[in-house]
Amino acid sequence: MVAVMVCVGLAVRGQDGTSGYSWINVTSSSKIYGLGGMNISLVDDELGSSDQNPALLGPEVADQAVVNYMRYMGGSNFAGVRYAHAAGERGAWAASVNYFGYGSITEALEDGTIVGTFSPADMAFGVQYSHEITARWRGGVALKALYSHYAEYSALALAADVGVNYYDPEHDSSVSLVLANMGGQVKRFDEAYDRVPFDIRIGWSKVFGEFPVRFSVTAWNLTKWHLPYMDNGDGTEASEPMMKDTFGSNLFRHLIFGADLISNQNFYIGLGYNYKTRTDMSTYSRSFLSGWSLAAGLKVRSFGVGVAFAQPHTGATTFMFNLSMNVNDLLK
Repeated sequence: MVAVMVCVGLAVRGQDGTSGYSWINVTSSSKIYGLGGMNISLVDDELGSSDQNPALLGPEVADQAVVNYMRYMGGSNFAGVRYAHAAGERGAWAASVNYFGYGSITEALEDGTIVGTFSPADMAFGVQYSHEITARWRGGVALKALYSHYAEYSALALAADVGVNYYDPEHDSSVSLVLANMGGQVKRFDEAYDRVPFDIRIGWSKVFGEFPVRFSVTAWNLTKWHLPYMDNGDGTEASEPMMKDTFGSNLFRHLIFGADLISNQNFYIGLGYNYKTRTDMSTYSRSFLSGWSLAAGLKVRSFGVGVAFAQPHTGATTFMFNLSMNVNDLLK
């Protein structure tokens, strides 16, 4: 049997400590990526904001289409497309396809004999539906088919997200709850079973008074408290690795912080901080920017452009690009 040596998605899988399908937690929205990689409470008129909470989908994003591309770590390239349409006056649906390619990897037999290369890839096919329950409450559901193909091995899983959002426009406050990635594997790679990373997430976004910045906090991995990590110190021989599992480190490894400028409807900039990403990368040559991310976007008529940047460690600079458009306006 061919031994498939796949060092794929190391940082992706390190995000929540699970052994499989963690790539579905990588957002397809450059704005969300720039706000720390996850934000389930961001209420705006961008389709990408519904990426990880179907309750953020609504009639206000009807007929929008978004194309995304990300240059990720280790020569990986991610891309996808999403489209939304109104379902009456209080509902909306969306469909999406996302591709995760990890470049070319050497394939070897169990005795170490090199037999060639292969290009592992994952794909996610999704549909979403949301409905306004009241003027301030909205609920949504997302269904996802997850397909993986590594050399001669393939696997298939099915998952669902269920989310609710409460938005108070008078106080510019938004609160969300999401049950993410409920499901399981339908077809295994081989003998091993890879579970879908079920998660409970809570998010809060708030604008304080007239200050034109929206602050967000997202809590995730709430199905488990302990998220220990290895701290290599300053990286010298005299510095011994230490396991960190304190109250403070566990607390902040569950939290993602974001802030975005909202003074102009046609332009935004955003900043995010993900302490878990920073501590996960402490094993490697972590850069000063590790854990931080930056996003910016511009709207011109029926088009919108968004970009995001992050550098988890010195050897990995990630860049993400979104192009959005209103299909209905283009056809007029």
